[in-house]
Amino acid sequence: MRLLVIEDEPALGSAVLAKLRSHGHAADWYCALEDARSALAATDYDLLVLDLGLPDGNGLDLVRSLRSEGAKLGILVATARDQISDRIAGLSEGADDYIVKPYDLDELMARIDAISRRNPAYGGAVVTLGDVEIDLTRRRLSRAGAEIDLTAREWAVIELLARRPGAICSRSRIEDALYDHQEDIESNTIEVFISRVRKKIGRDIILTARGRGYRLADP
Repeated sequence: MRLLVIEDEPALGSAVLAKLRSHGHAADWYCALEDARSALAATDYDLLVLDLGLPDGNGLDLVRSLRSEGAKLGILVATARDQISDRIAGLSEGADDYIVKPYDLDELMARIDAISRRNPAYGGAVVTLGDVEIDLTRRRLSRAGAEIDLTAREWAVIELLARRPGAICSRSRIEDALYDHQEDIESNTIEVFISRVRKKIGRDIILTARGRGYRLADP
């Protein structure tokens, strides 16, 4: 997935960013609401991890604005505000979940995974294509019952396609899912990842829509 982290504590923001990337997610990190709004306008994010007490305003204003505009991305509020009234306000304005600082990074990842599973835009938890099974909940892929090892970014490619079965995913959308704003992308990078995945699961699973992108084969 492509995630946006808005956190003004440098040590925590850096740790969250590293954790997300270690799980194969592309993630960007900014410290202020102004930066968040600019990033959201330029990039199609799947999920937002948002602090509330930011140097240029209240993160809850951003939640309210996104939902009023019909934004479907997942929103996880991660803040030091631990009053019940704060939690109710965050969820009422449209956040999908609320976690209080200090939090464990593994719990943060579990909550992110849970939000993604609940999002109806992501489709079912298990996608079956012939003898290939893609388990989005357990982050596992198998063929004929044998589990196949994938790197974090190889899994990110499969996950992106499997969350929208049958839909064509453009090359730029795949780039967004794999790389953050600070990384340079070579011209053939996406093709290399697609080729690696095909070697592991078979060429009949990921189909090329010439000039448009890639999609999974029909079930």
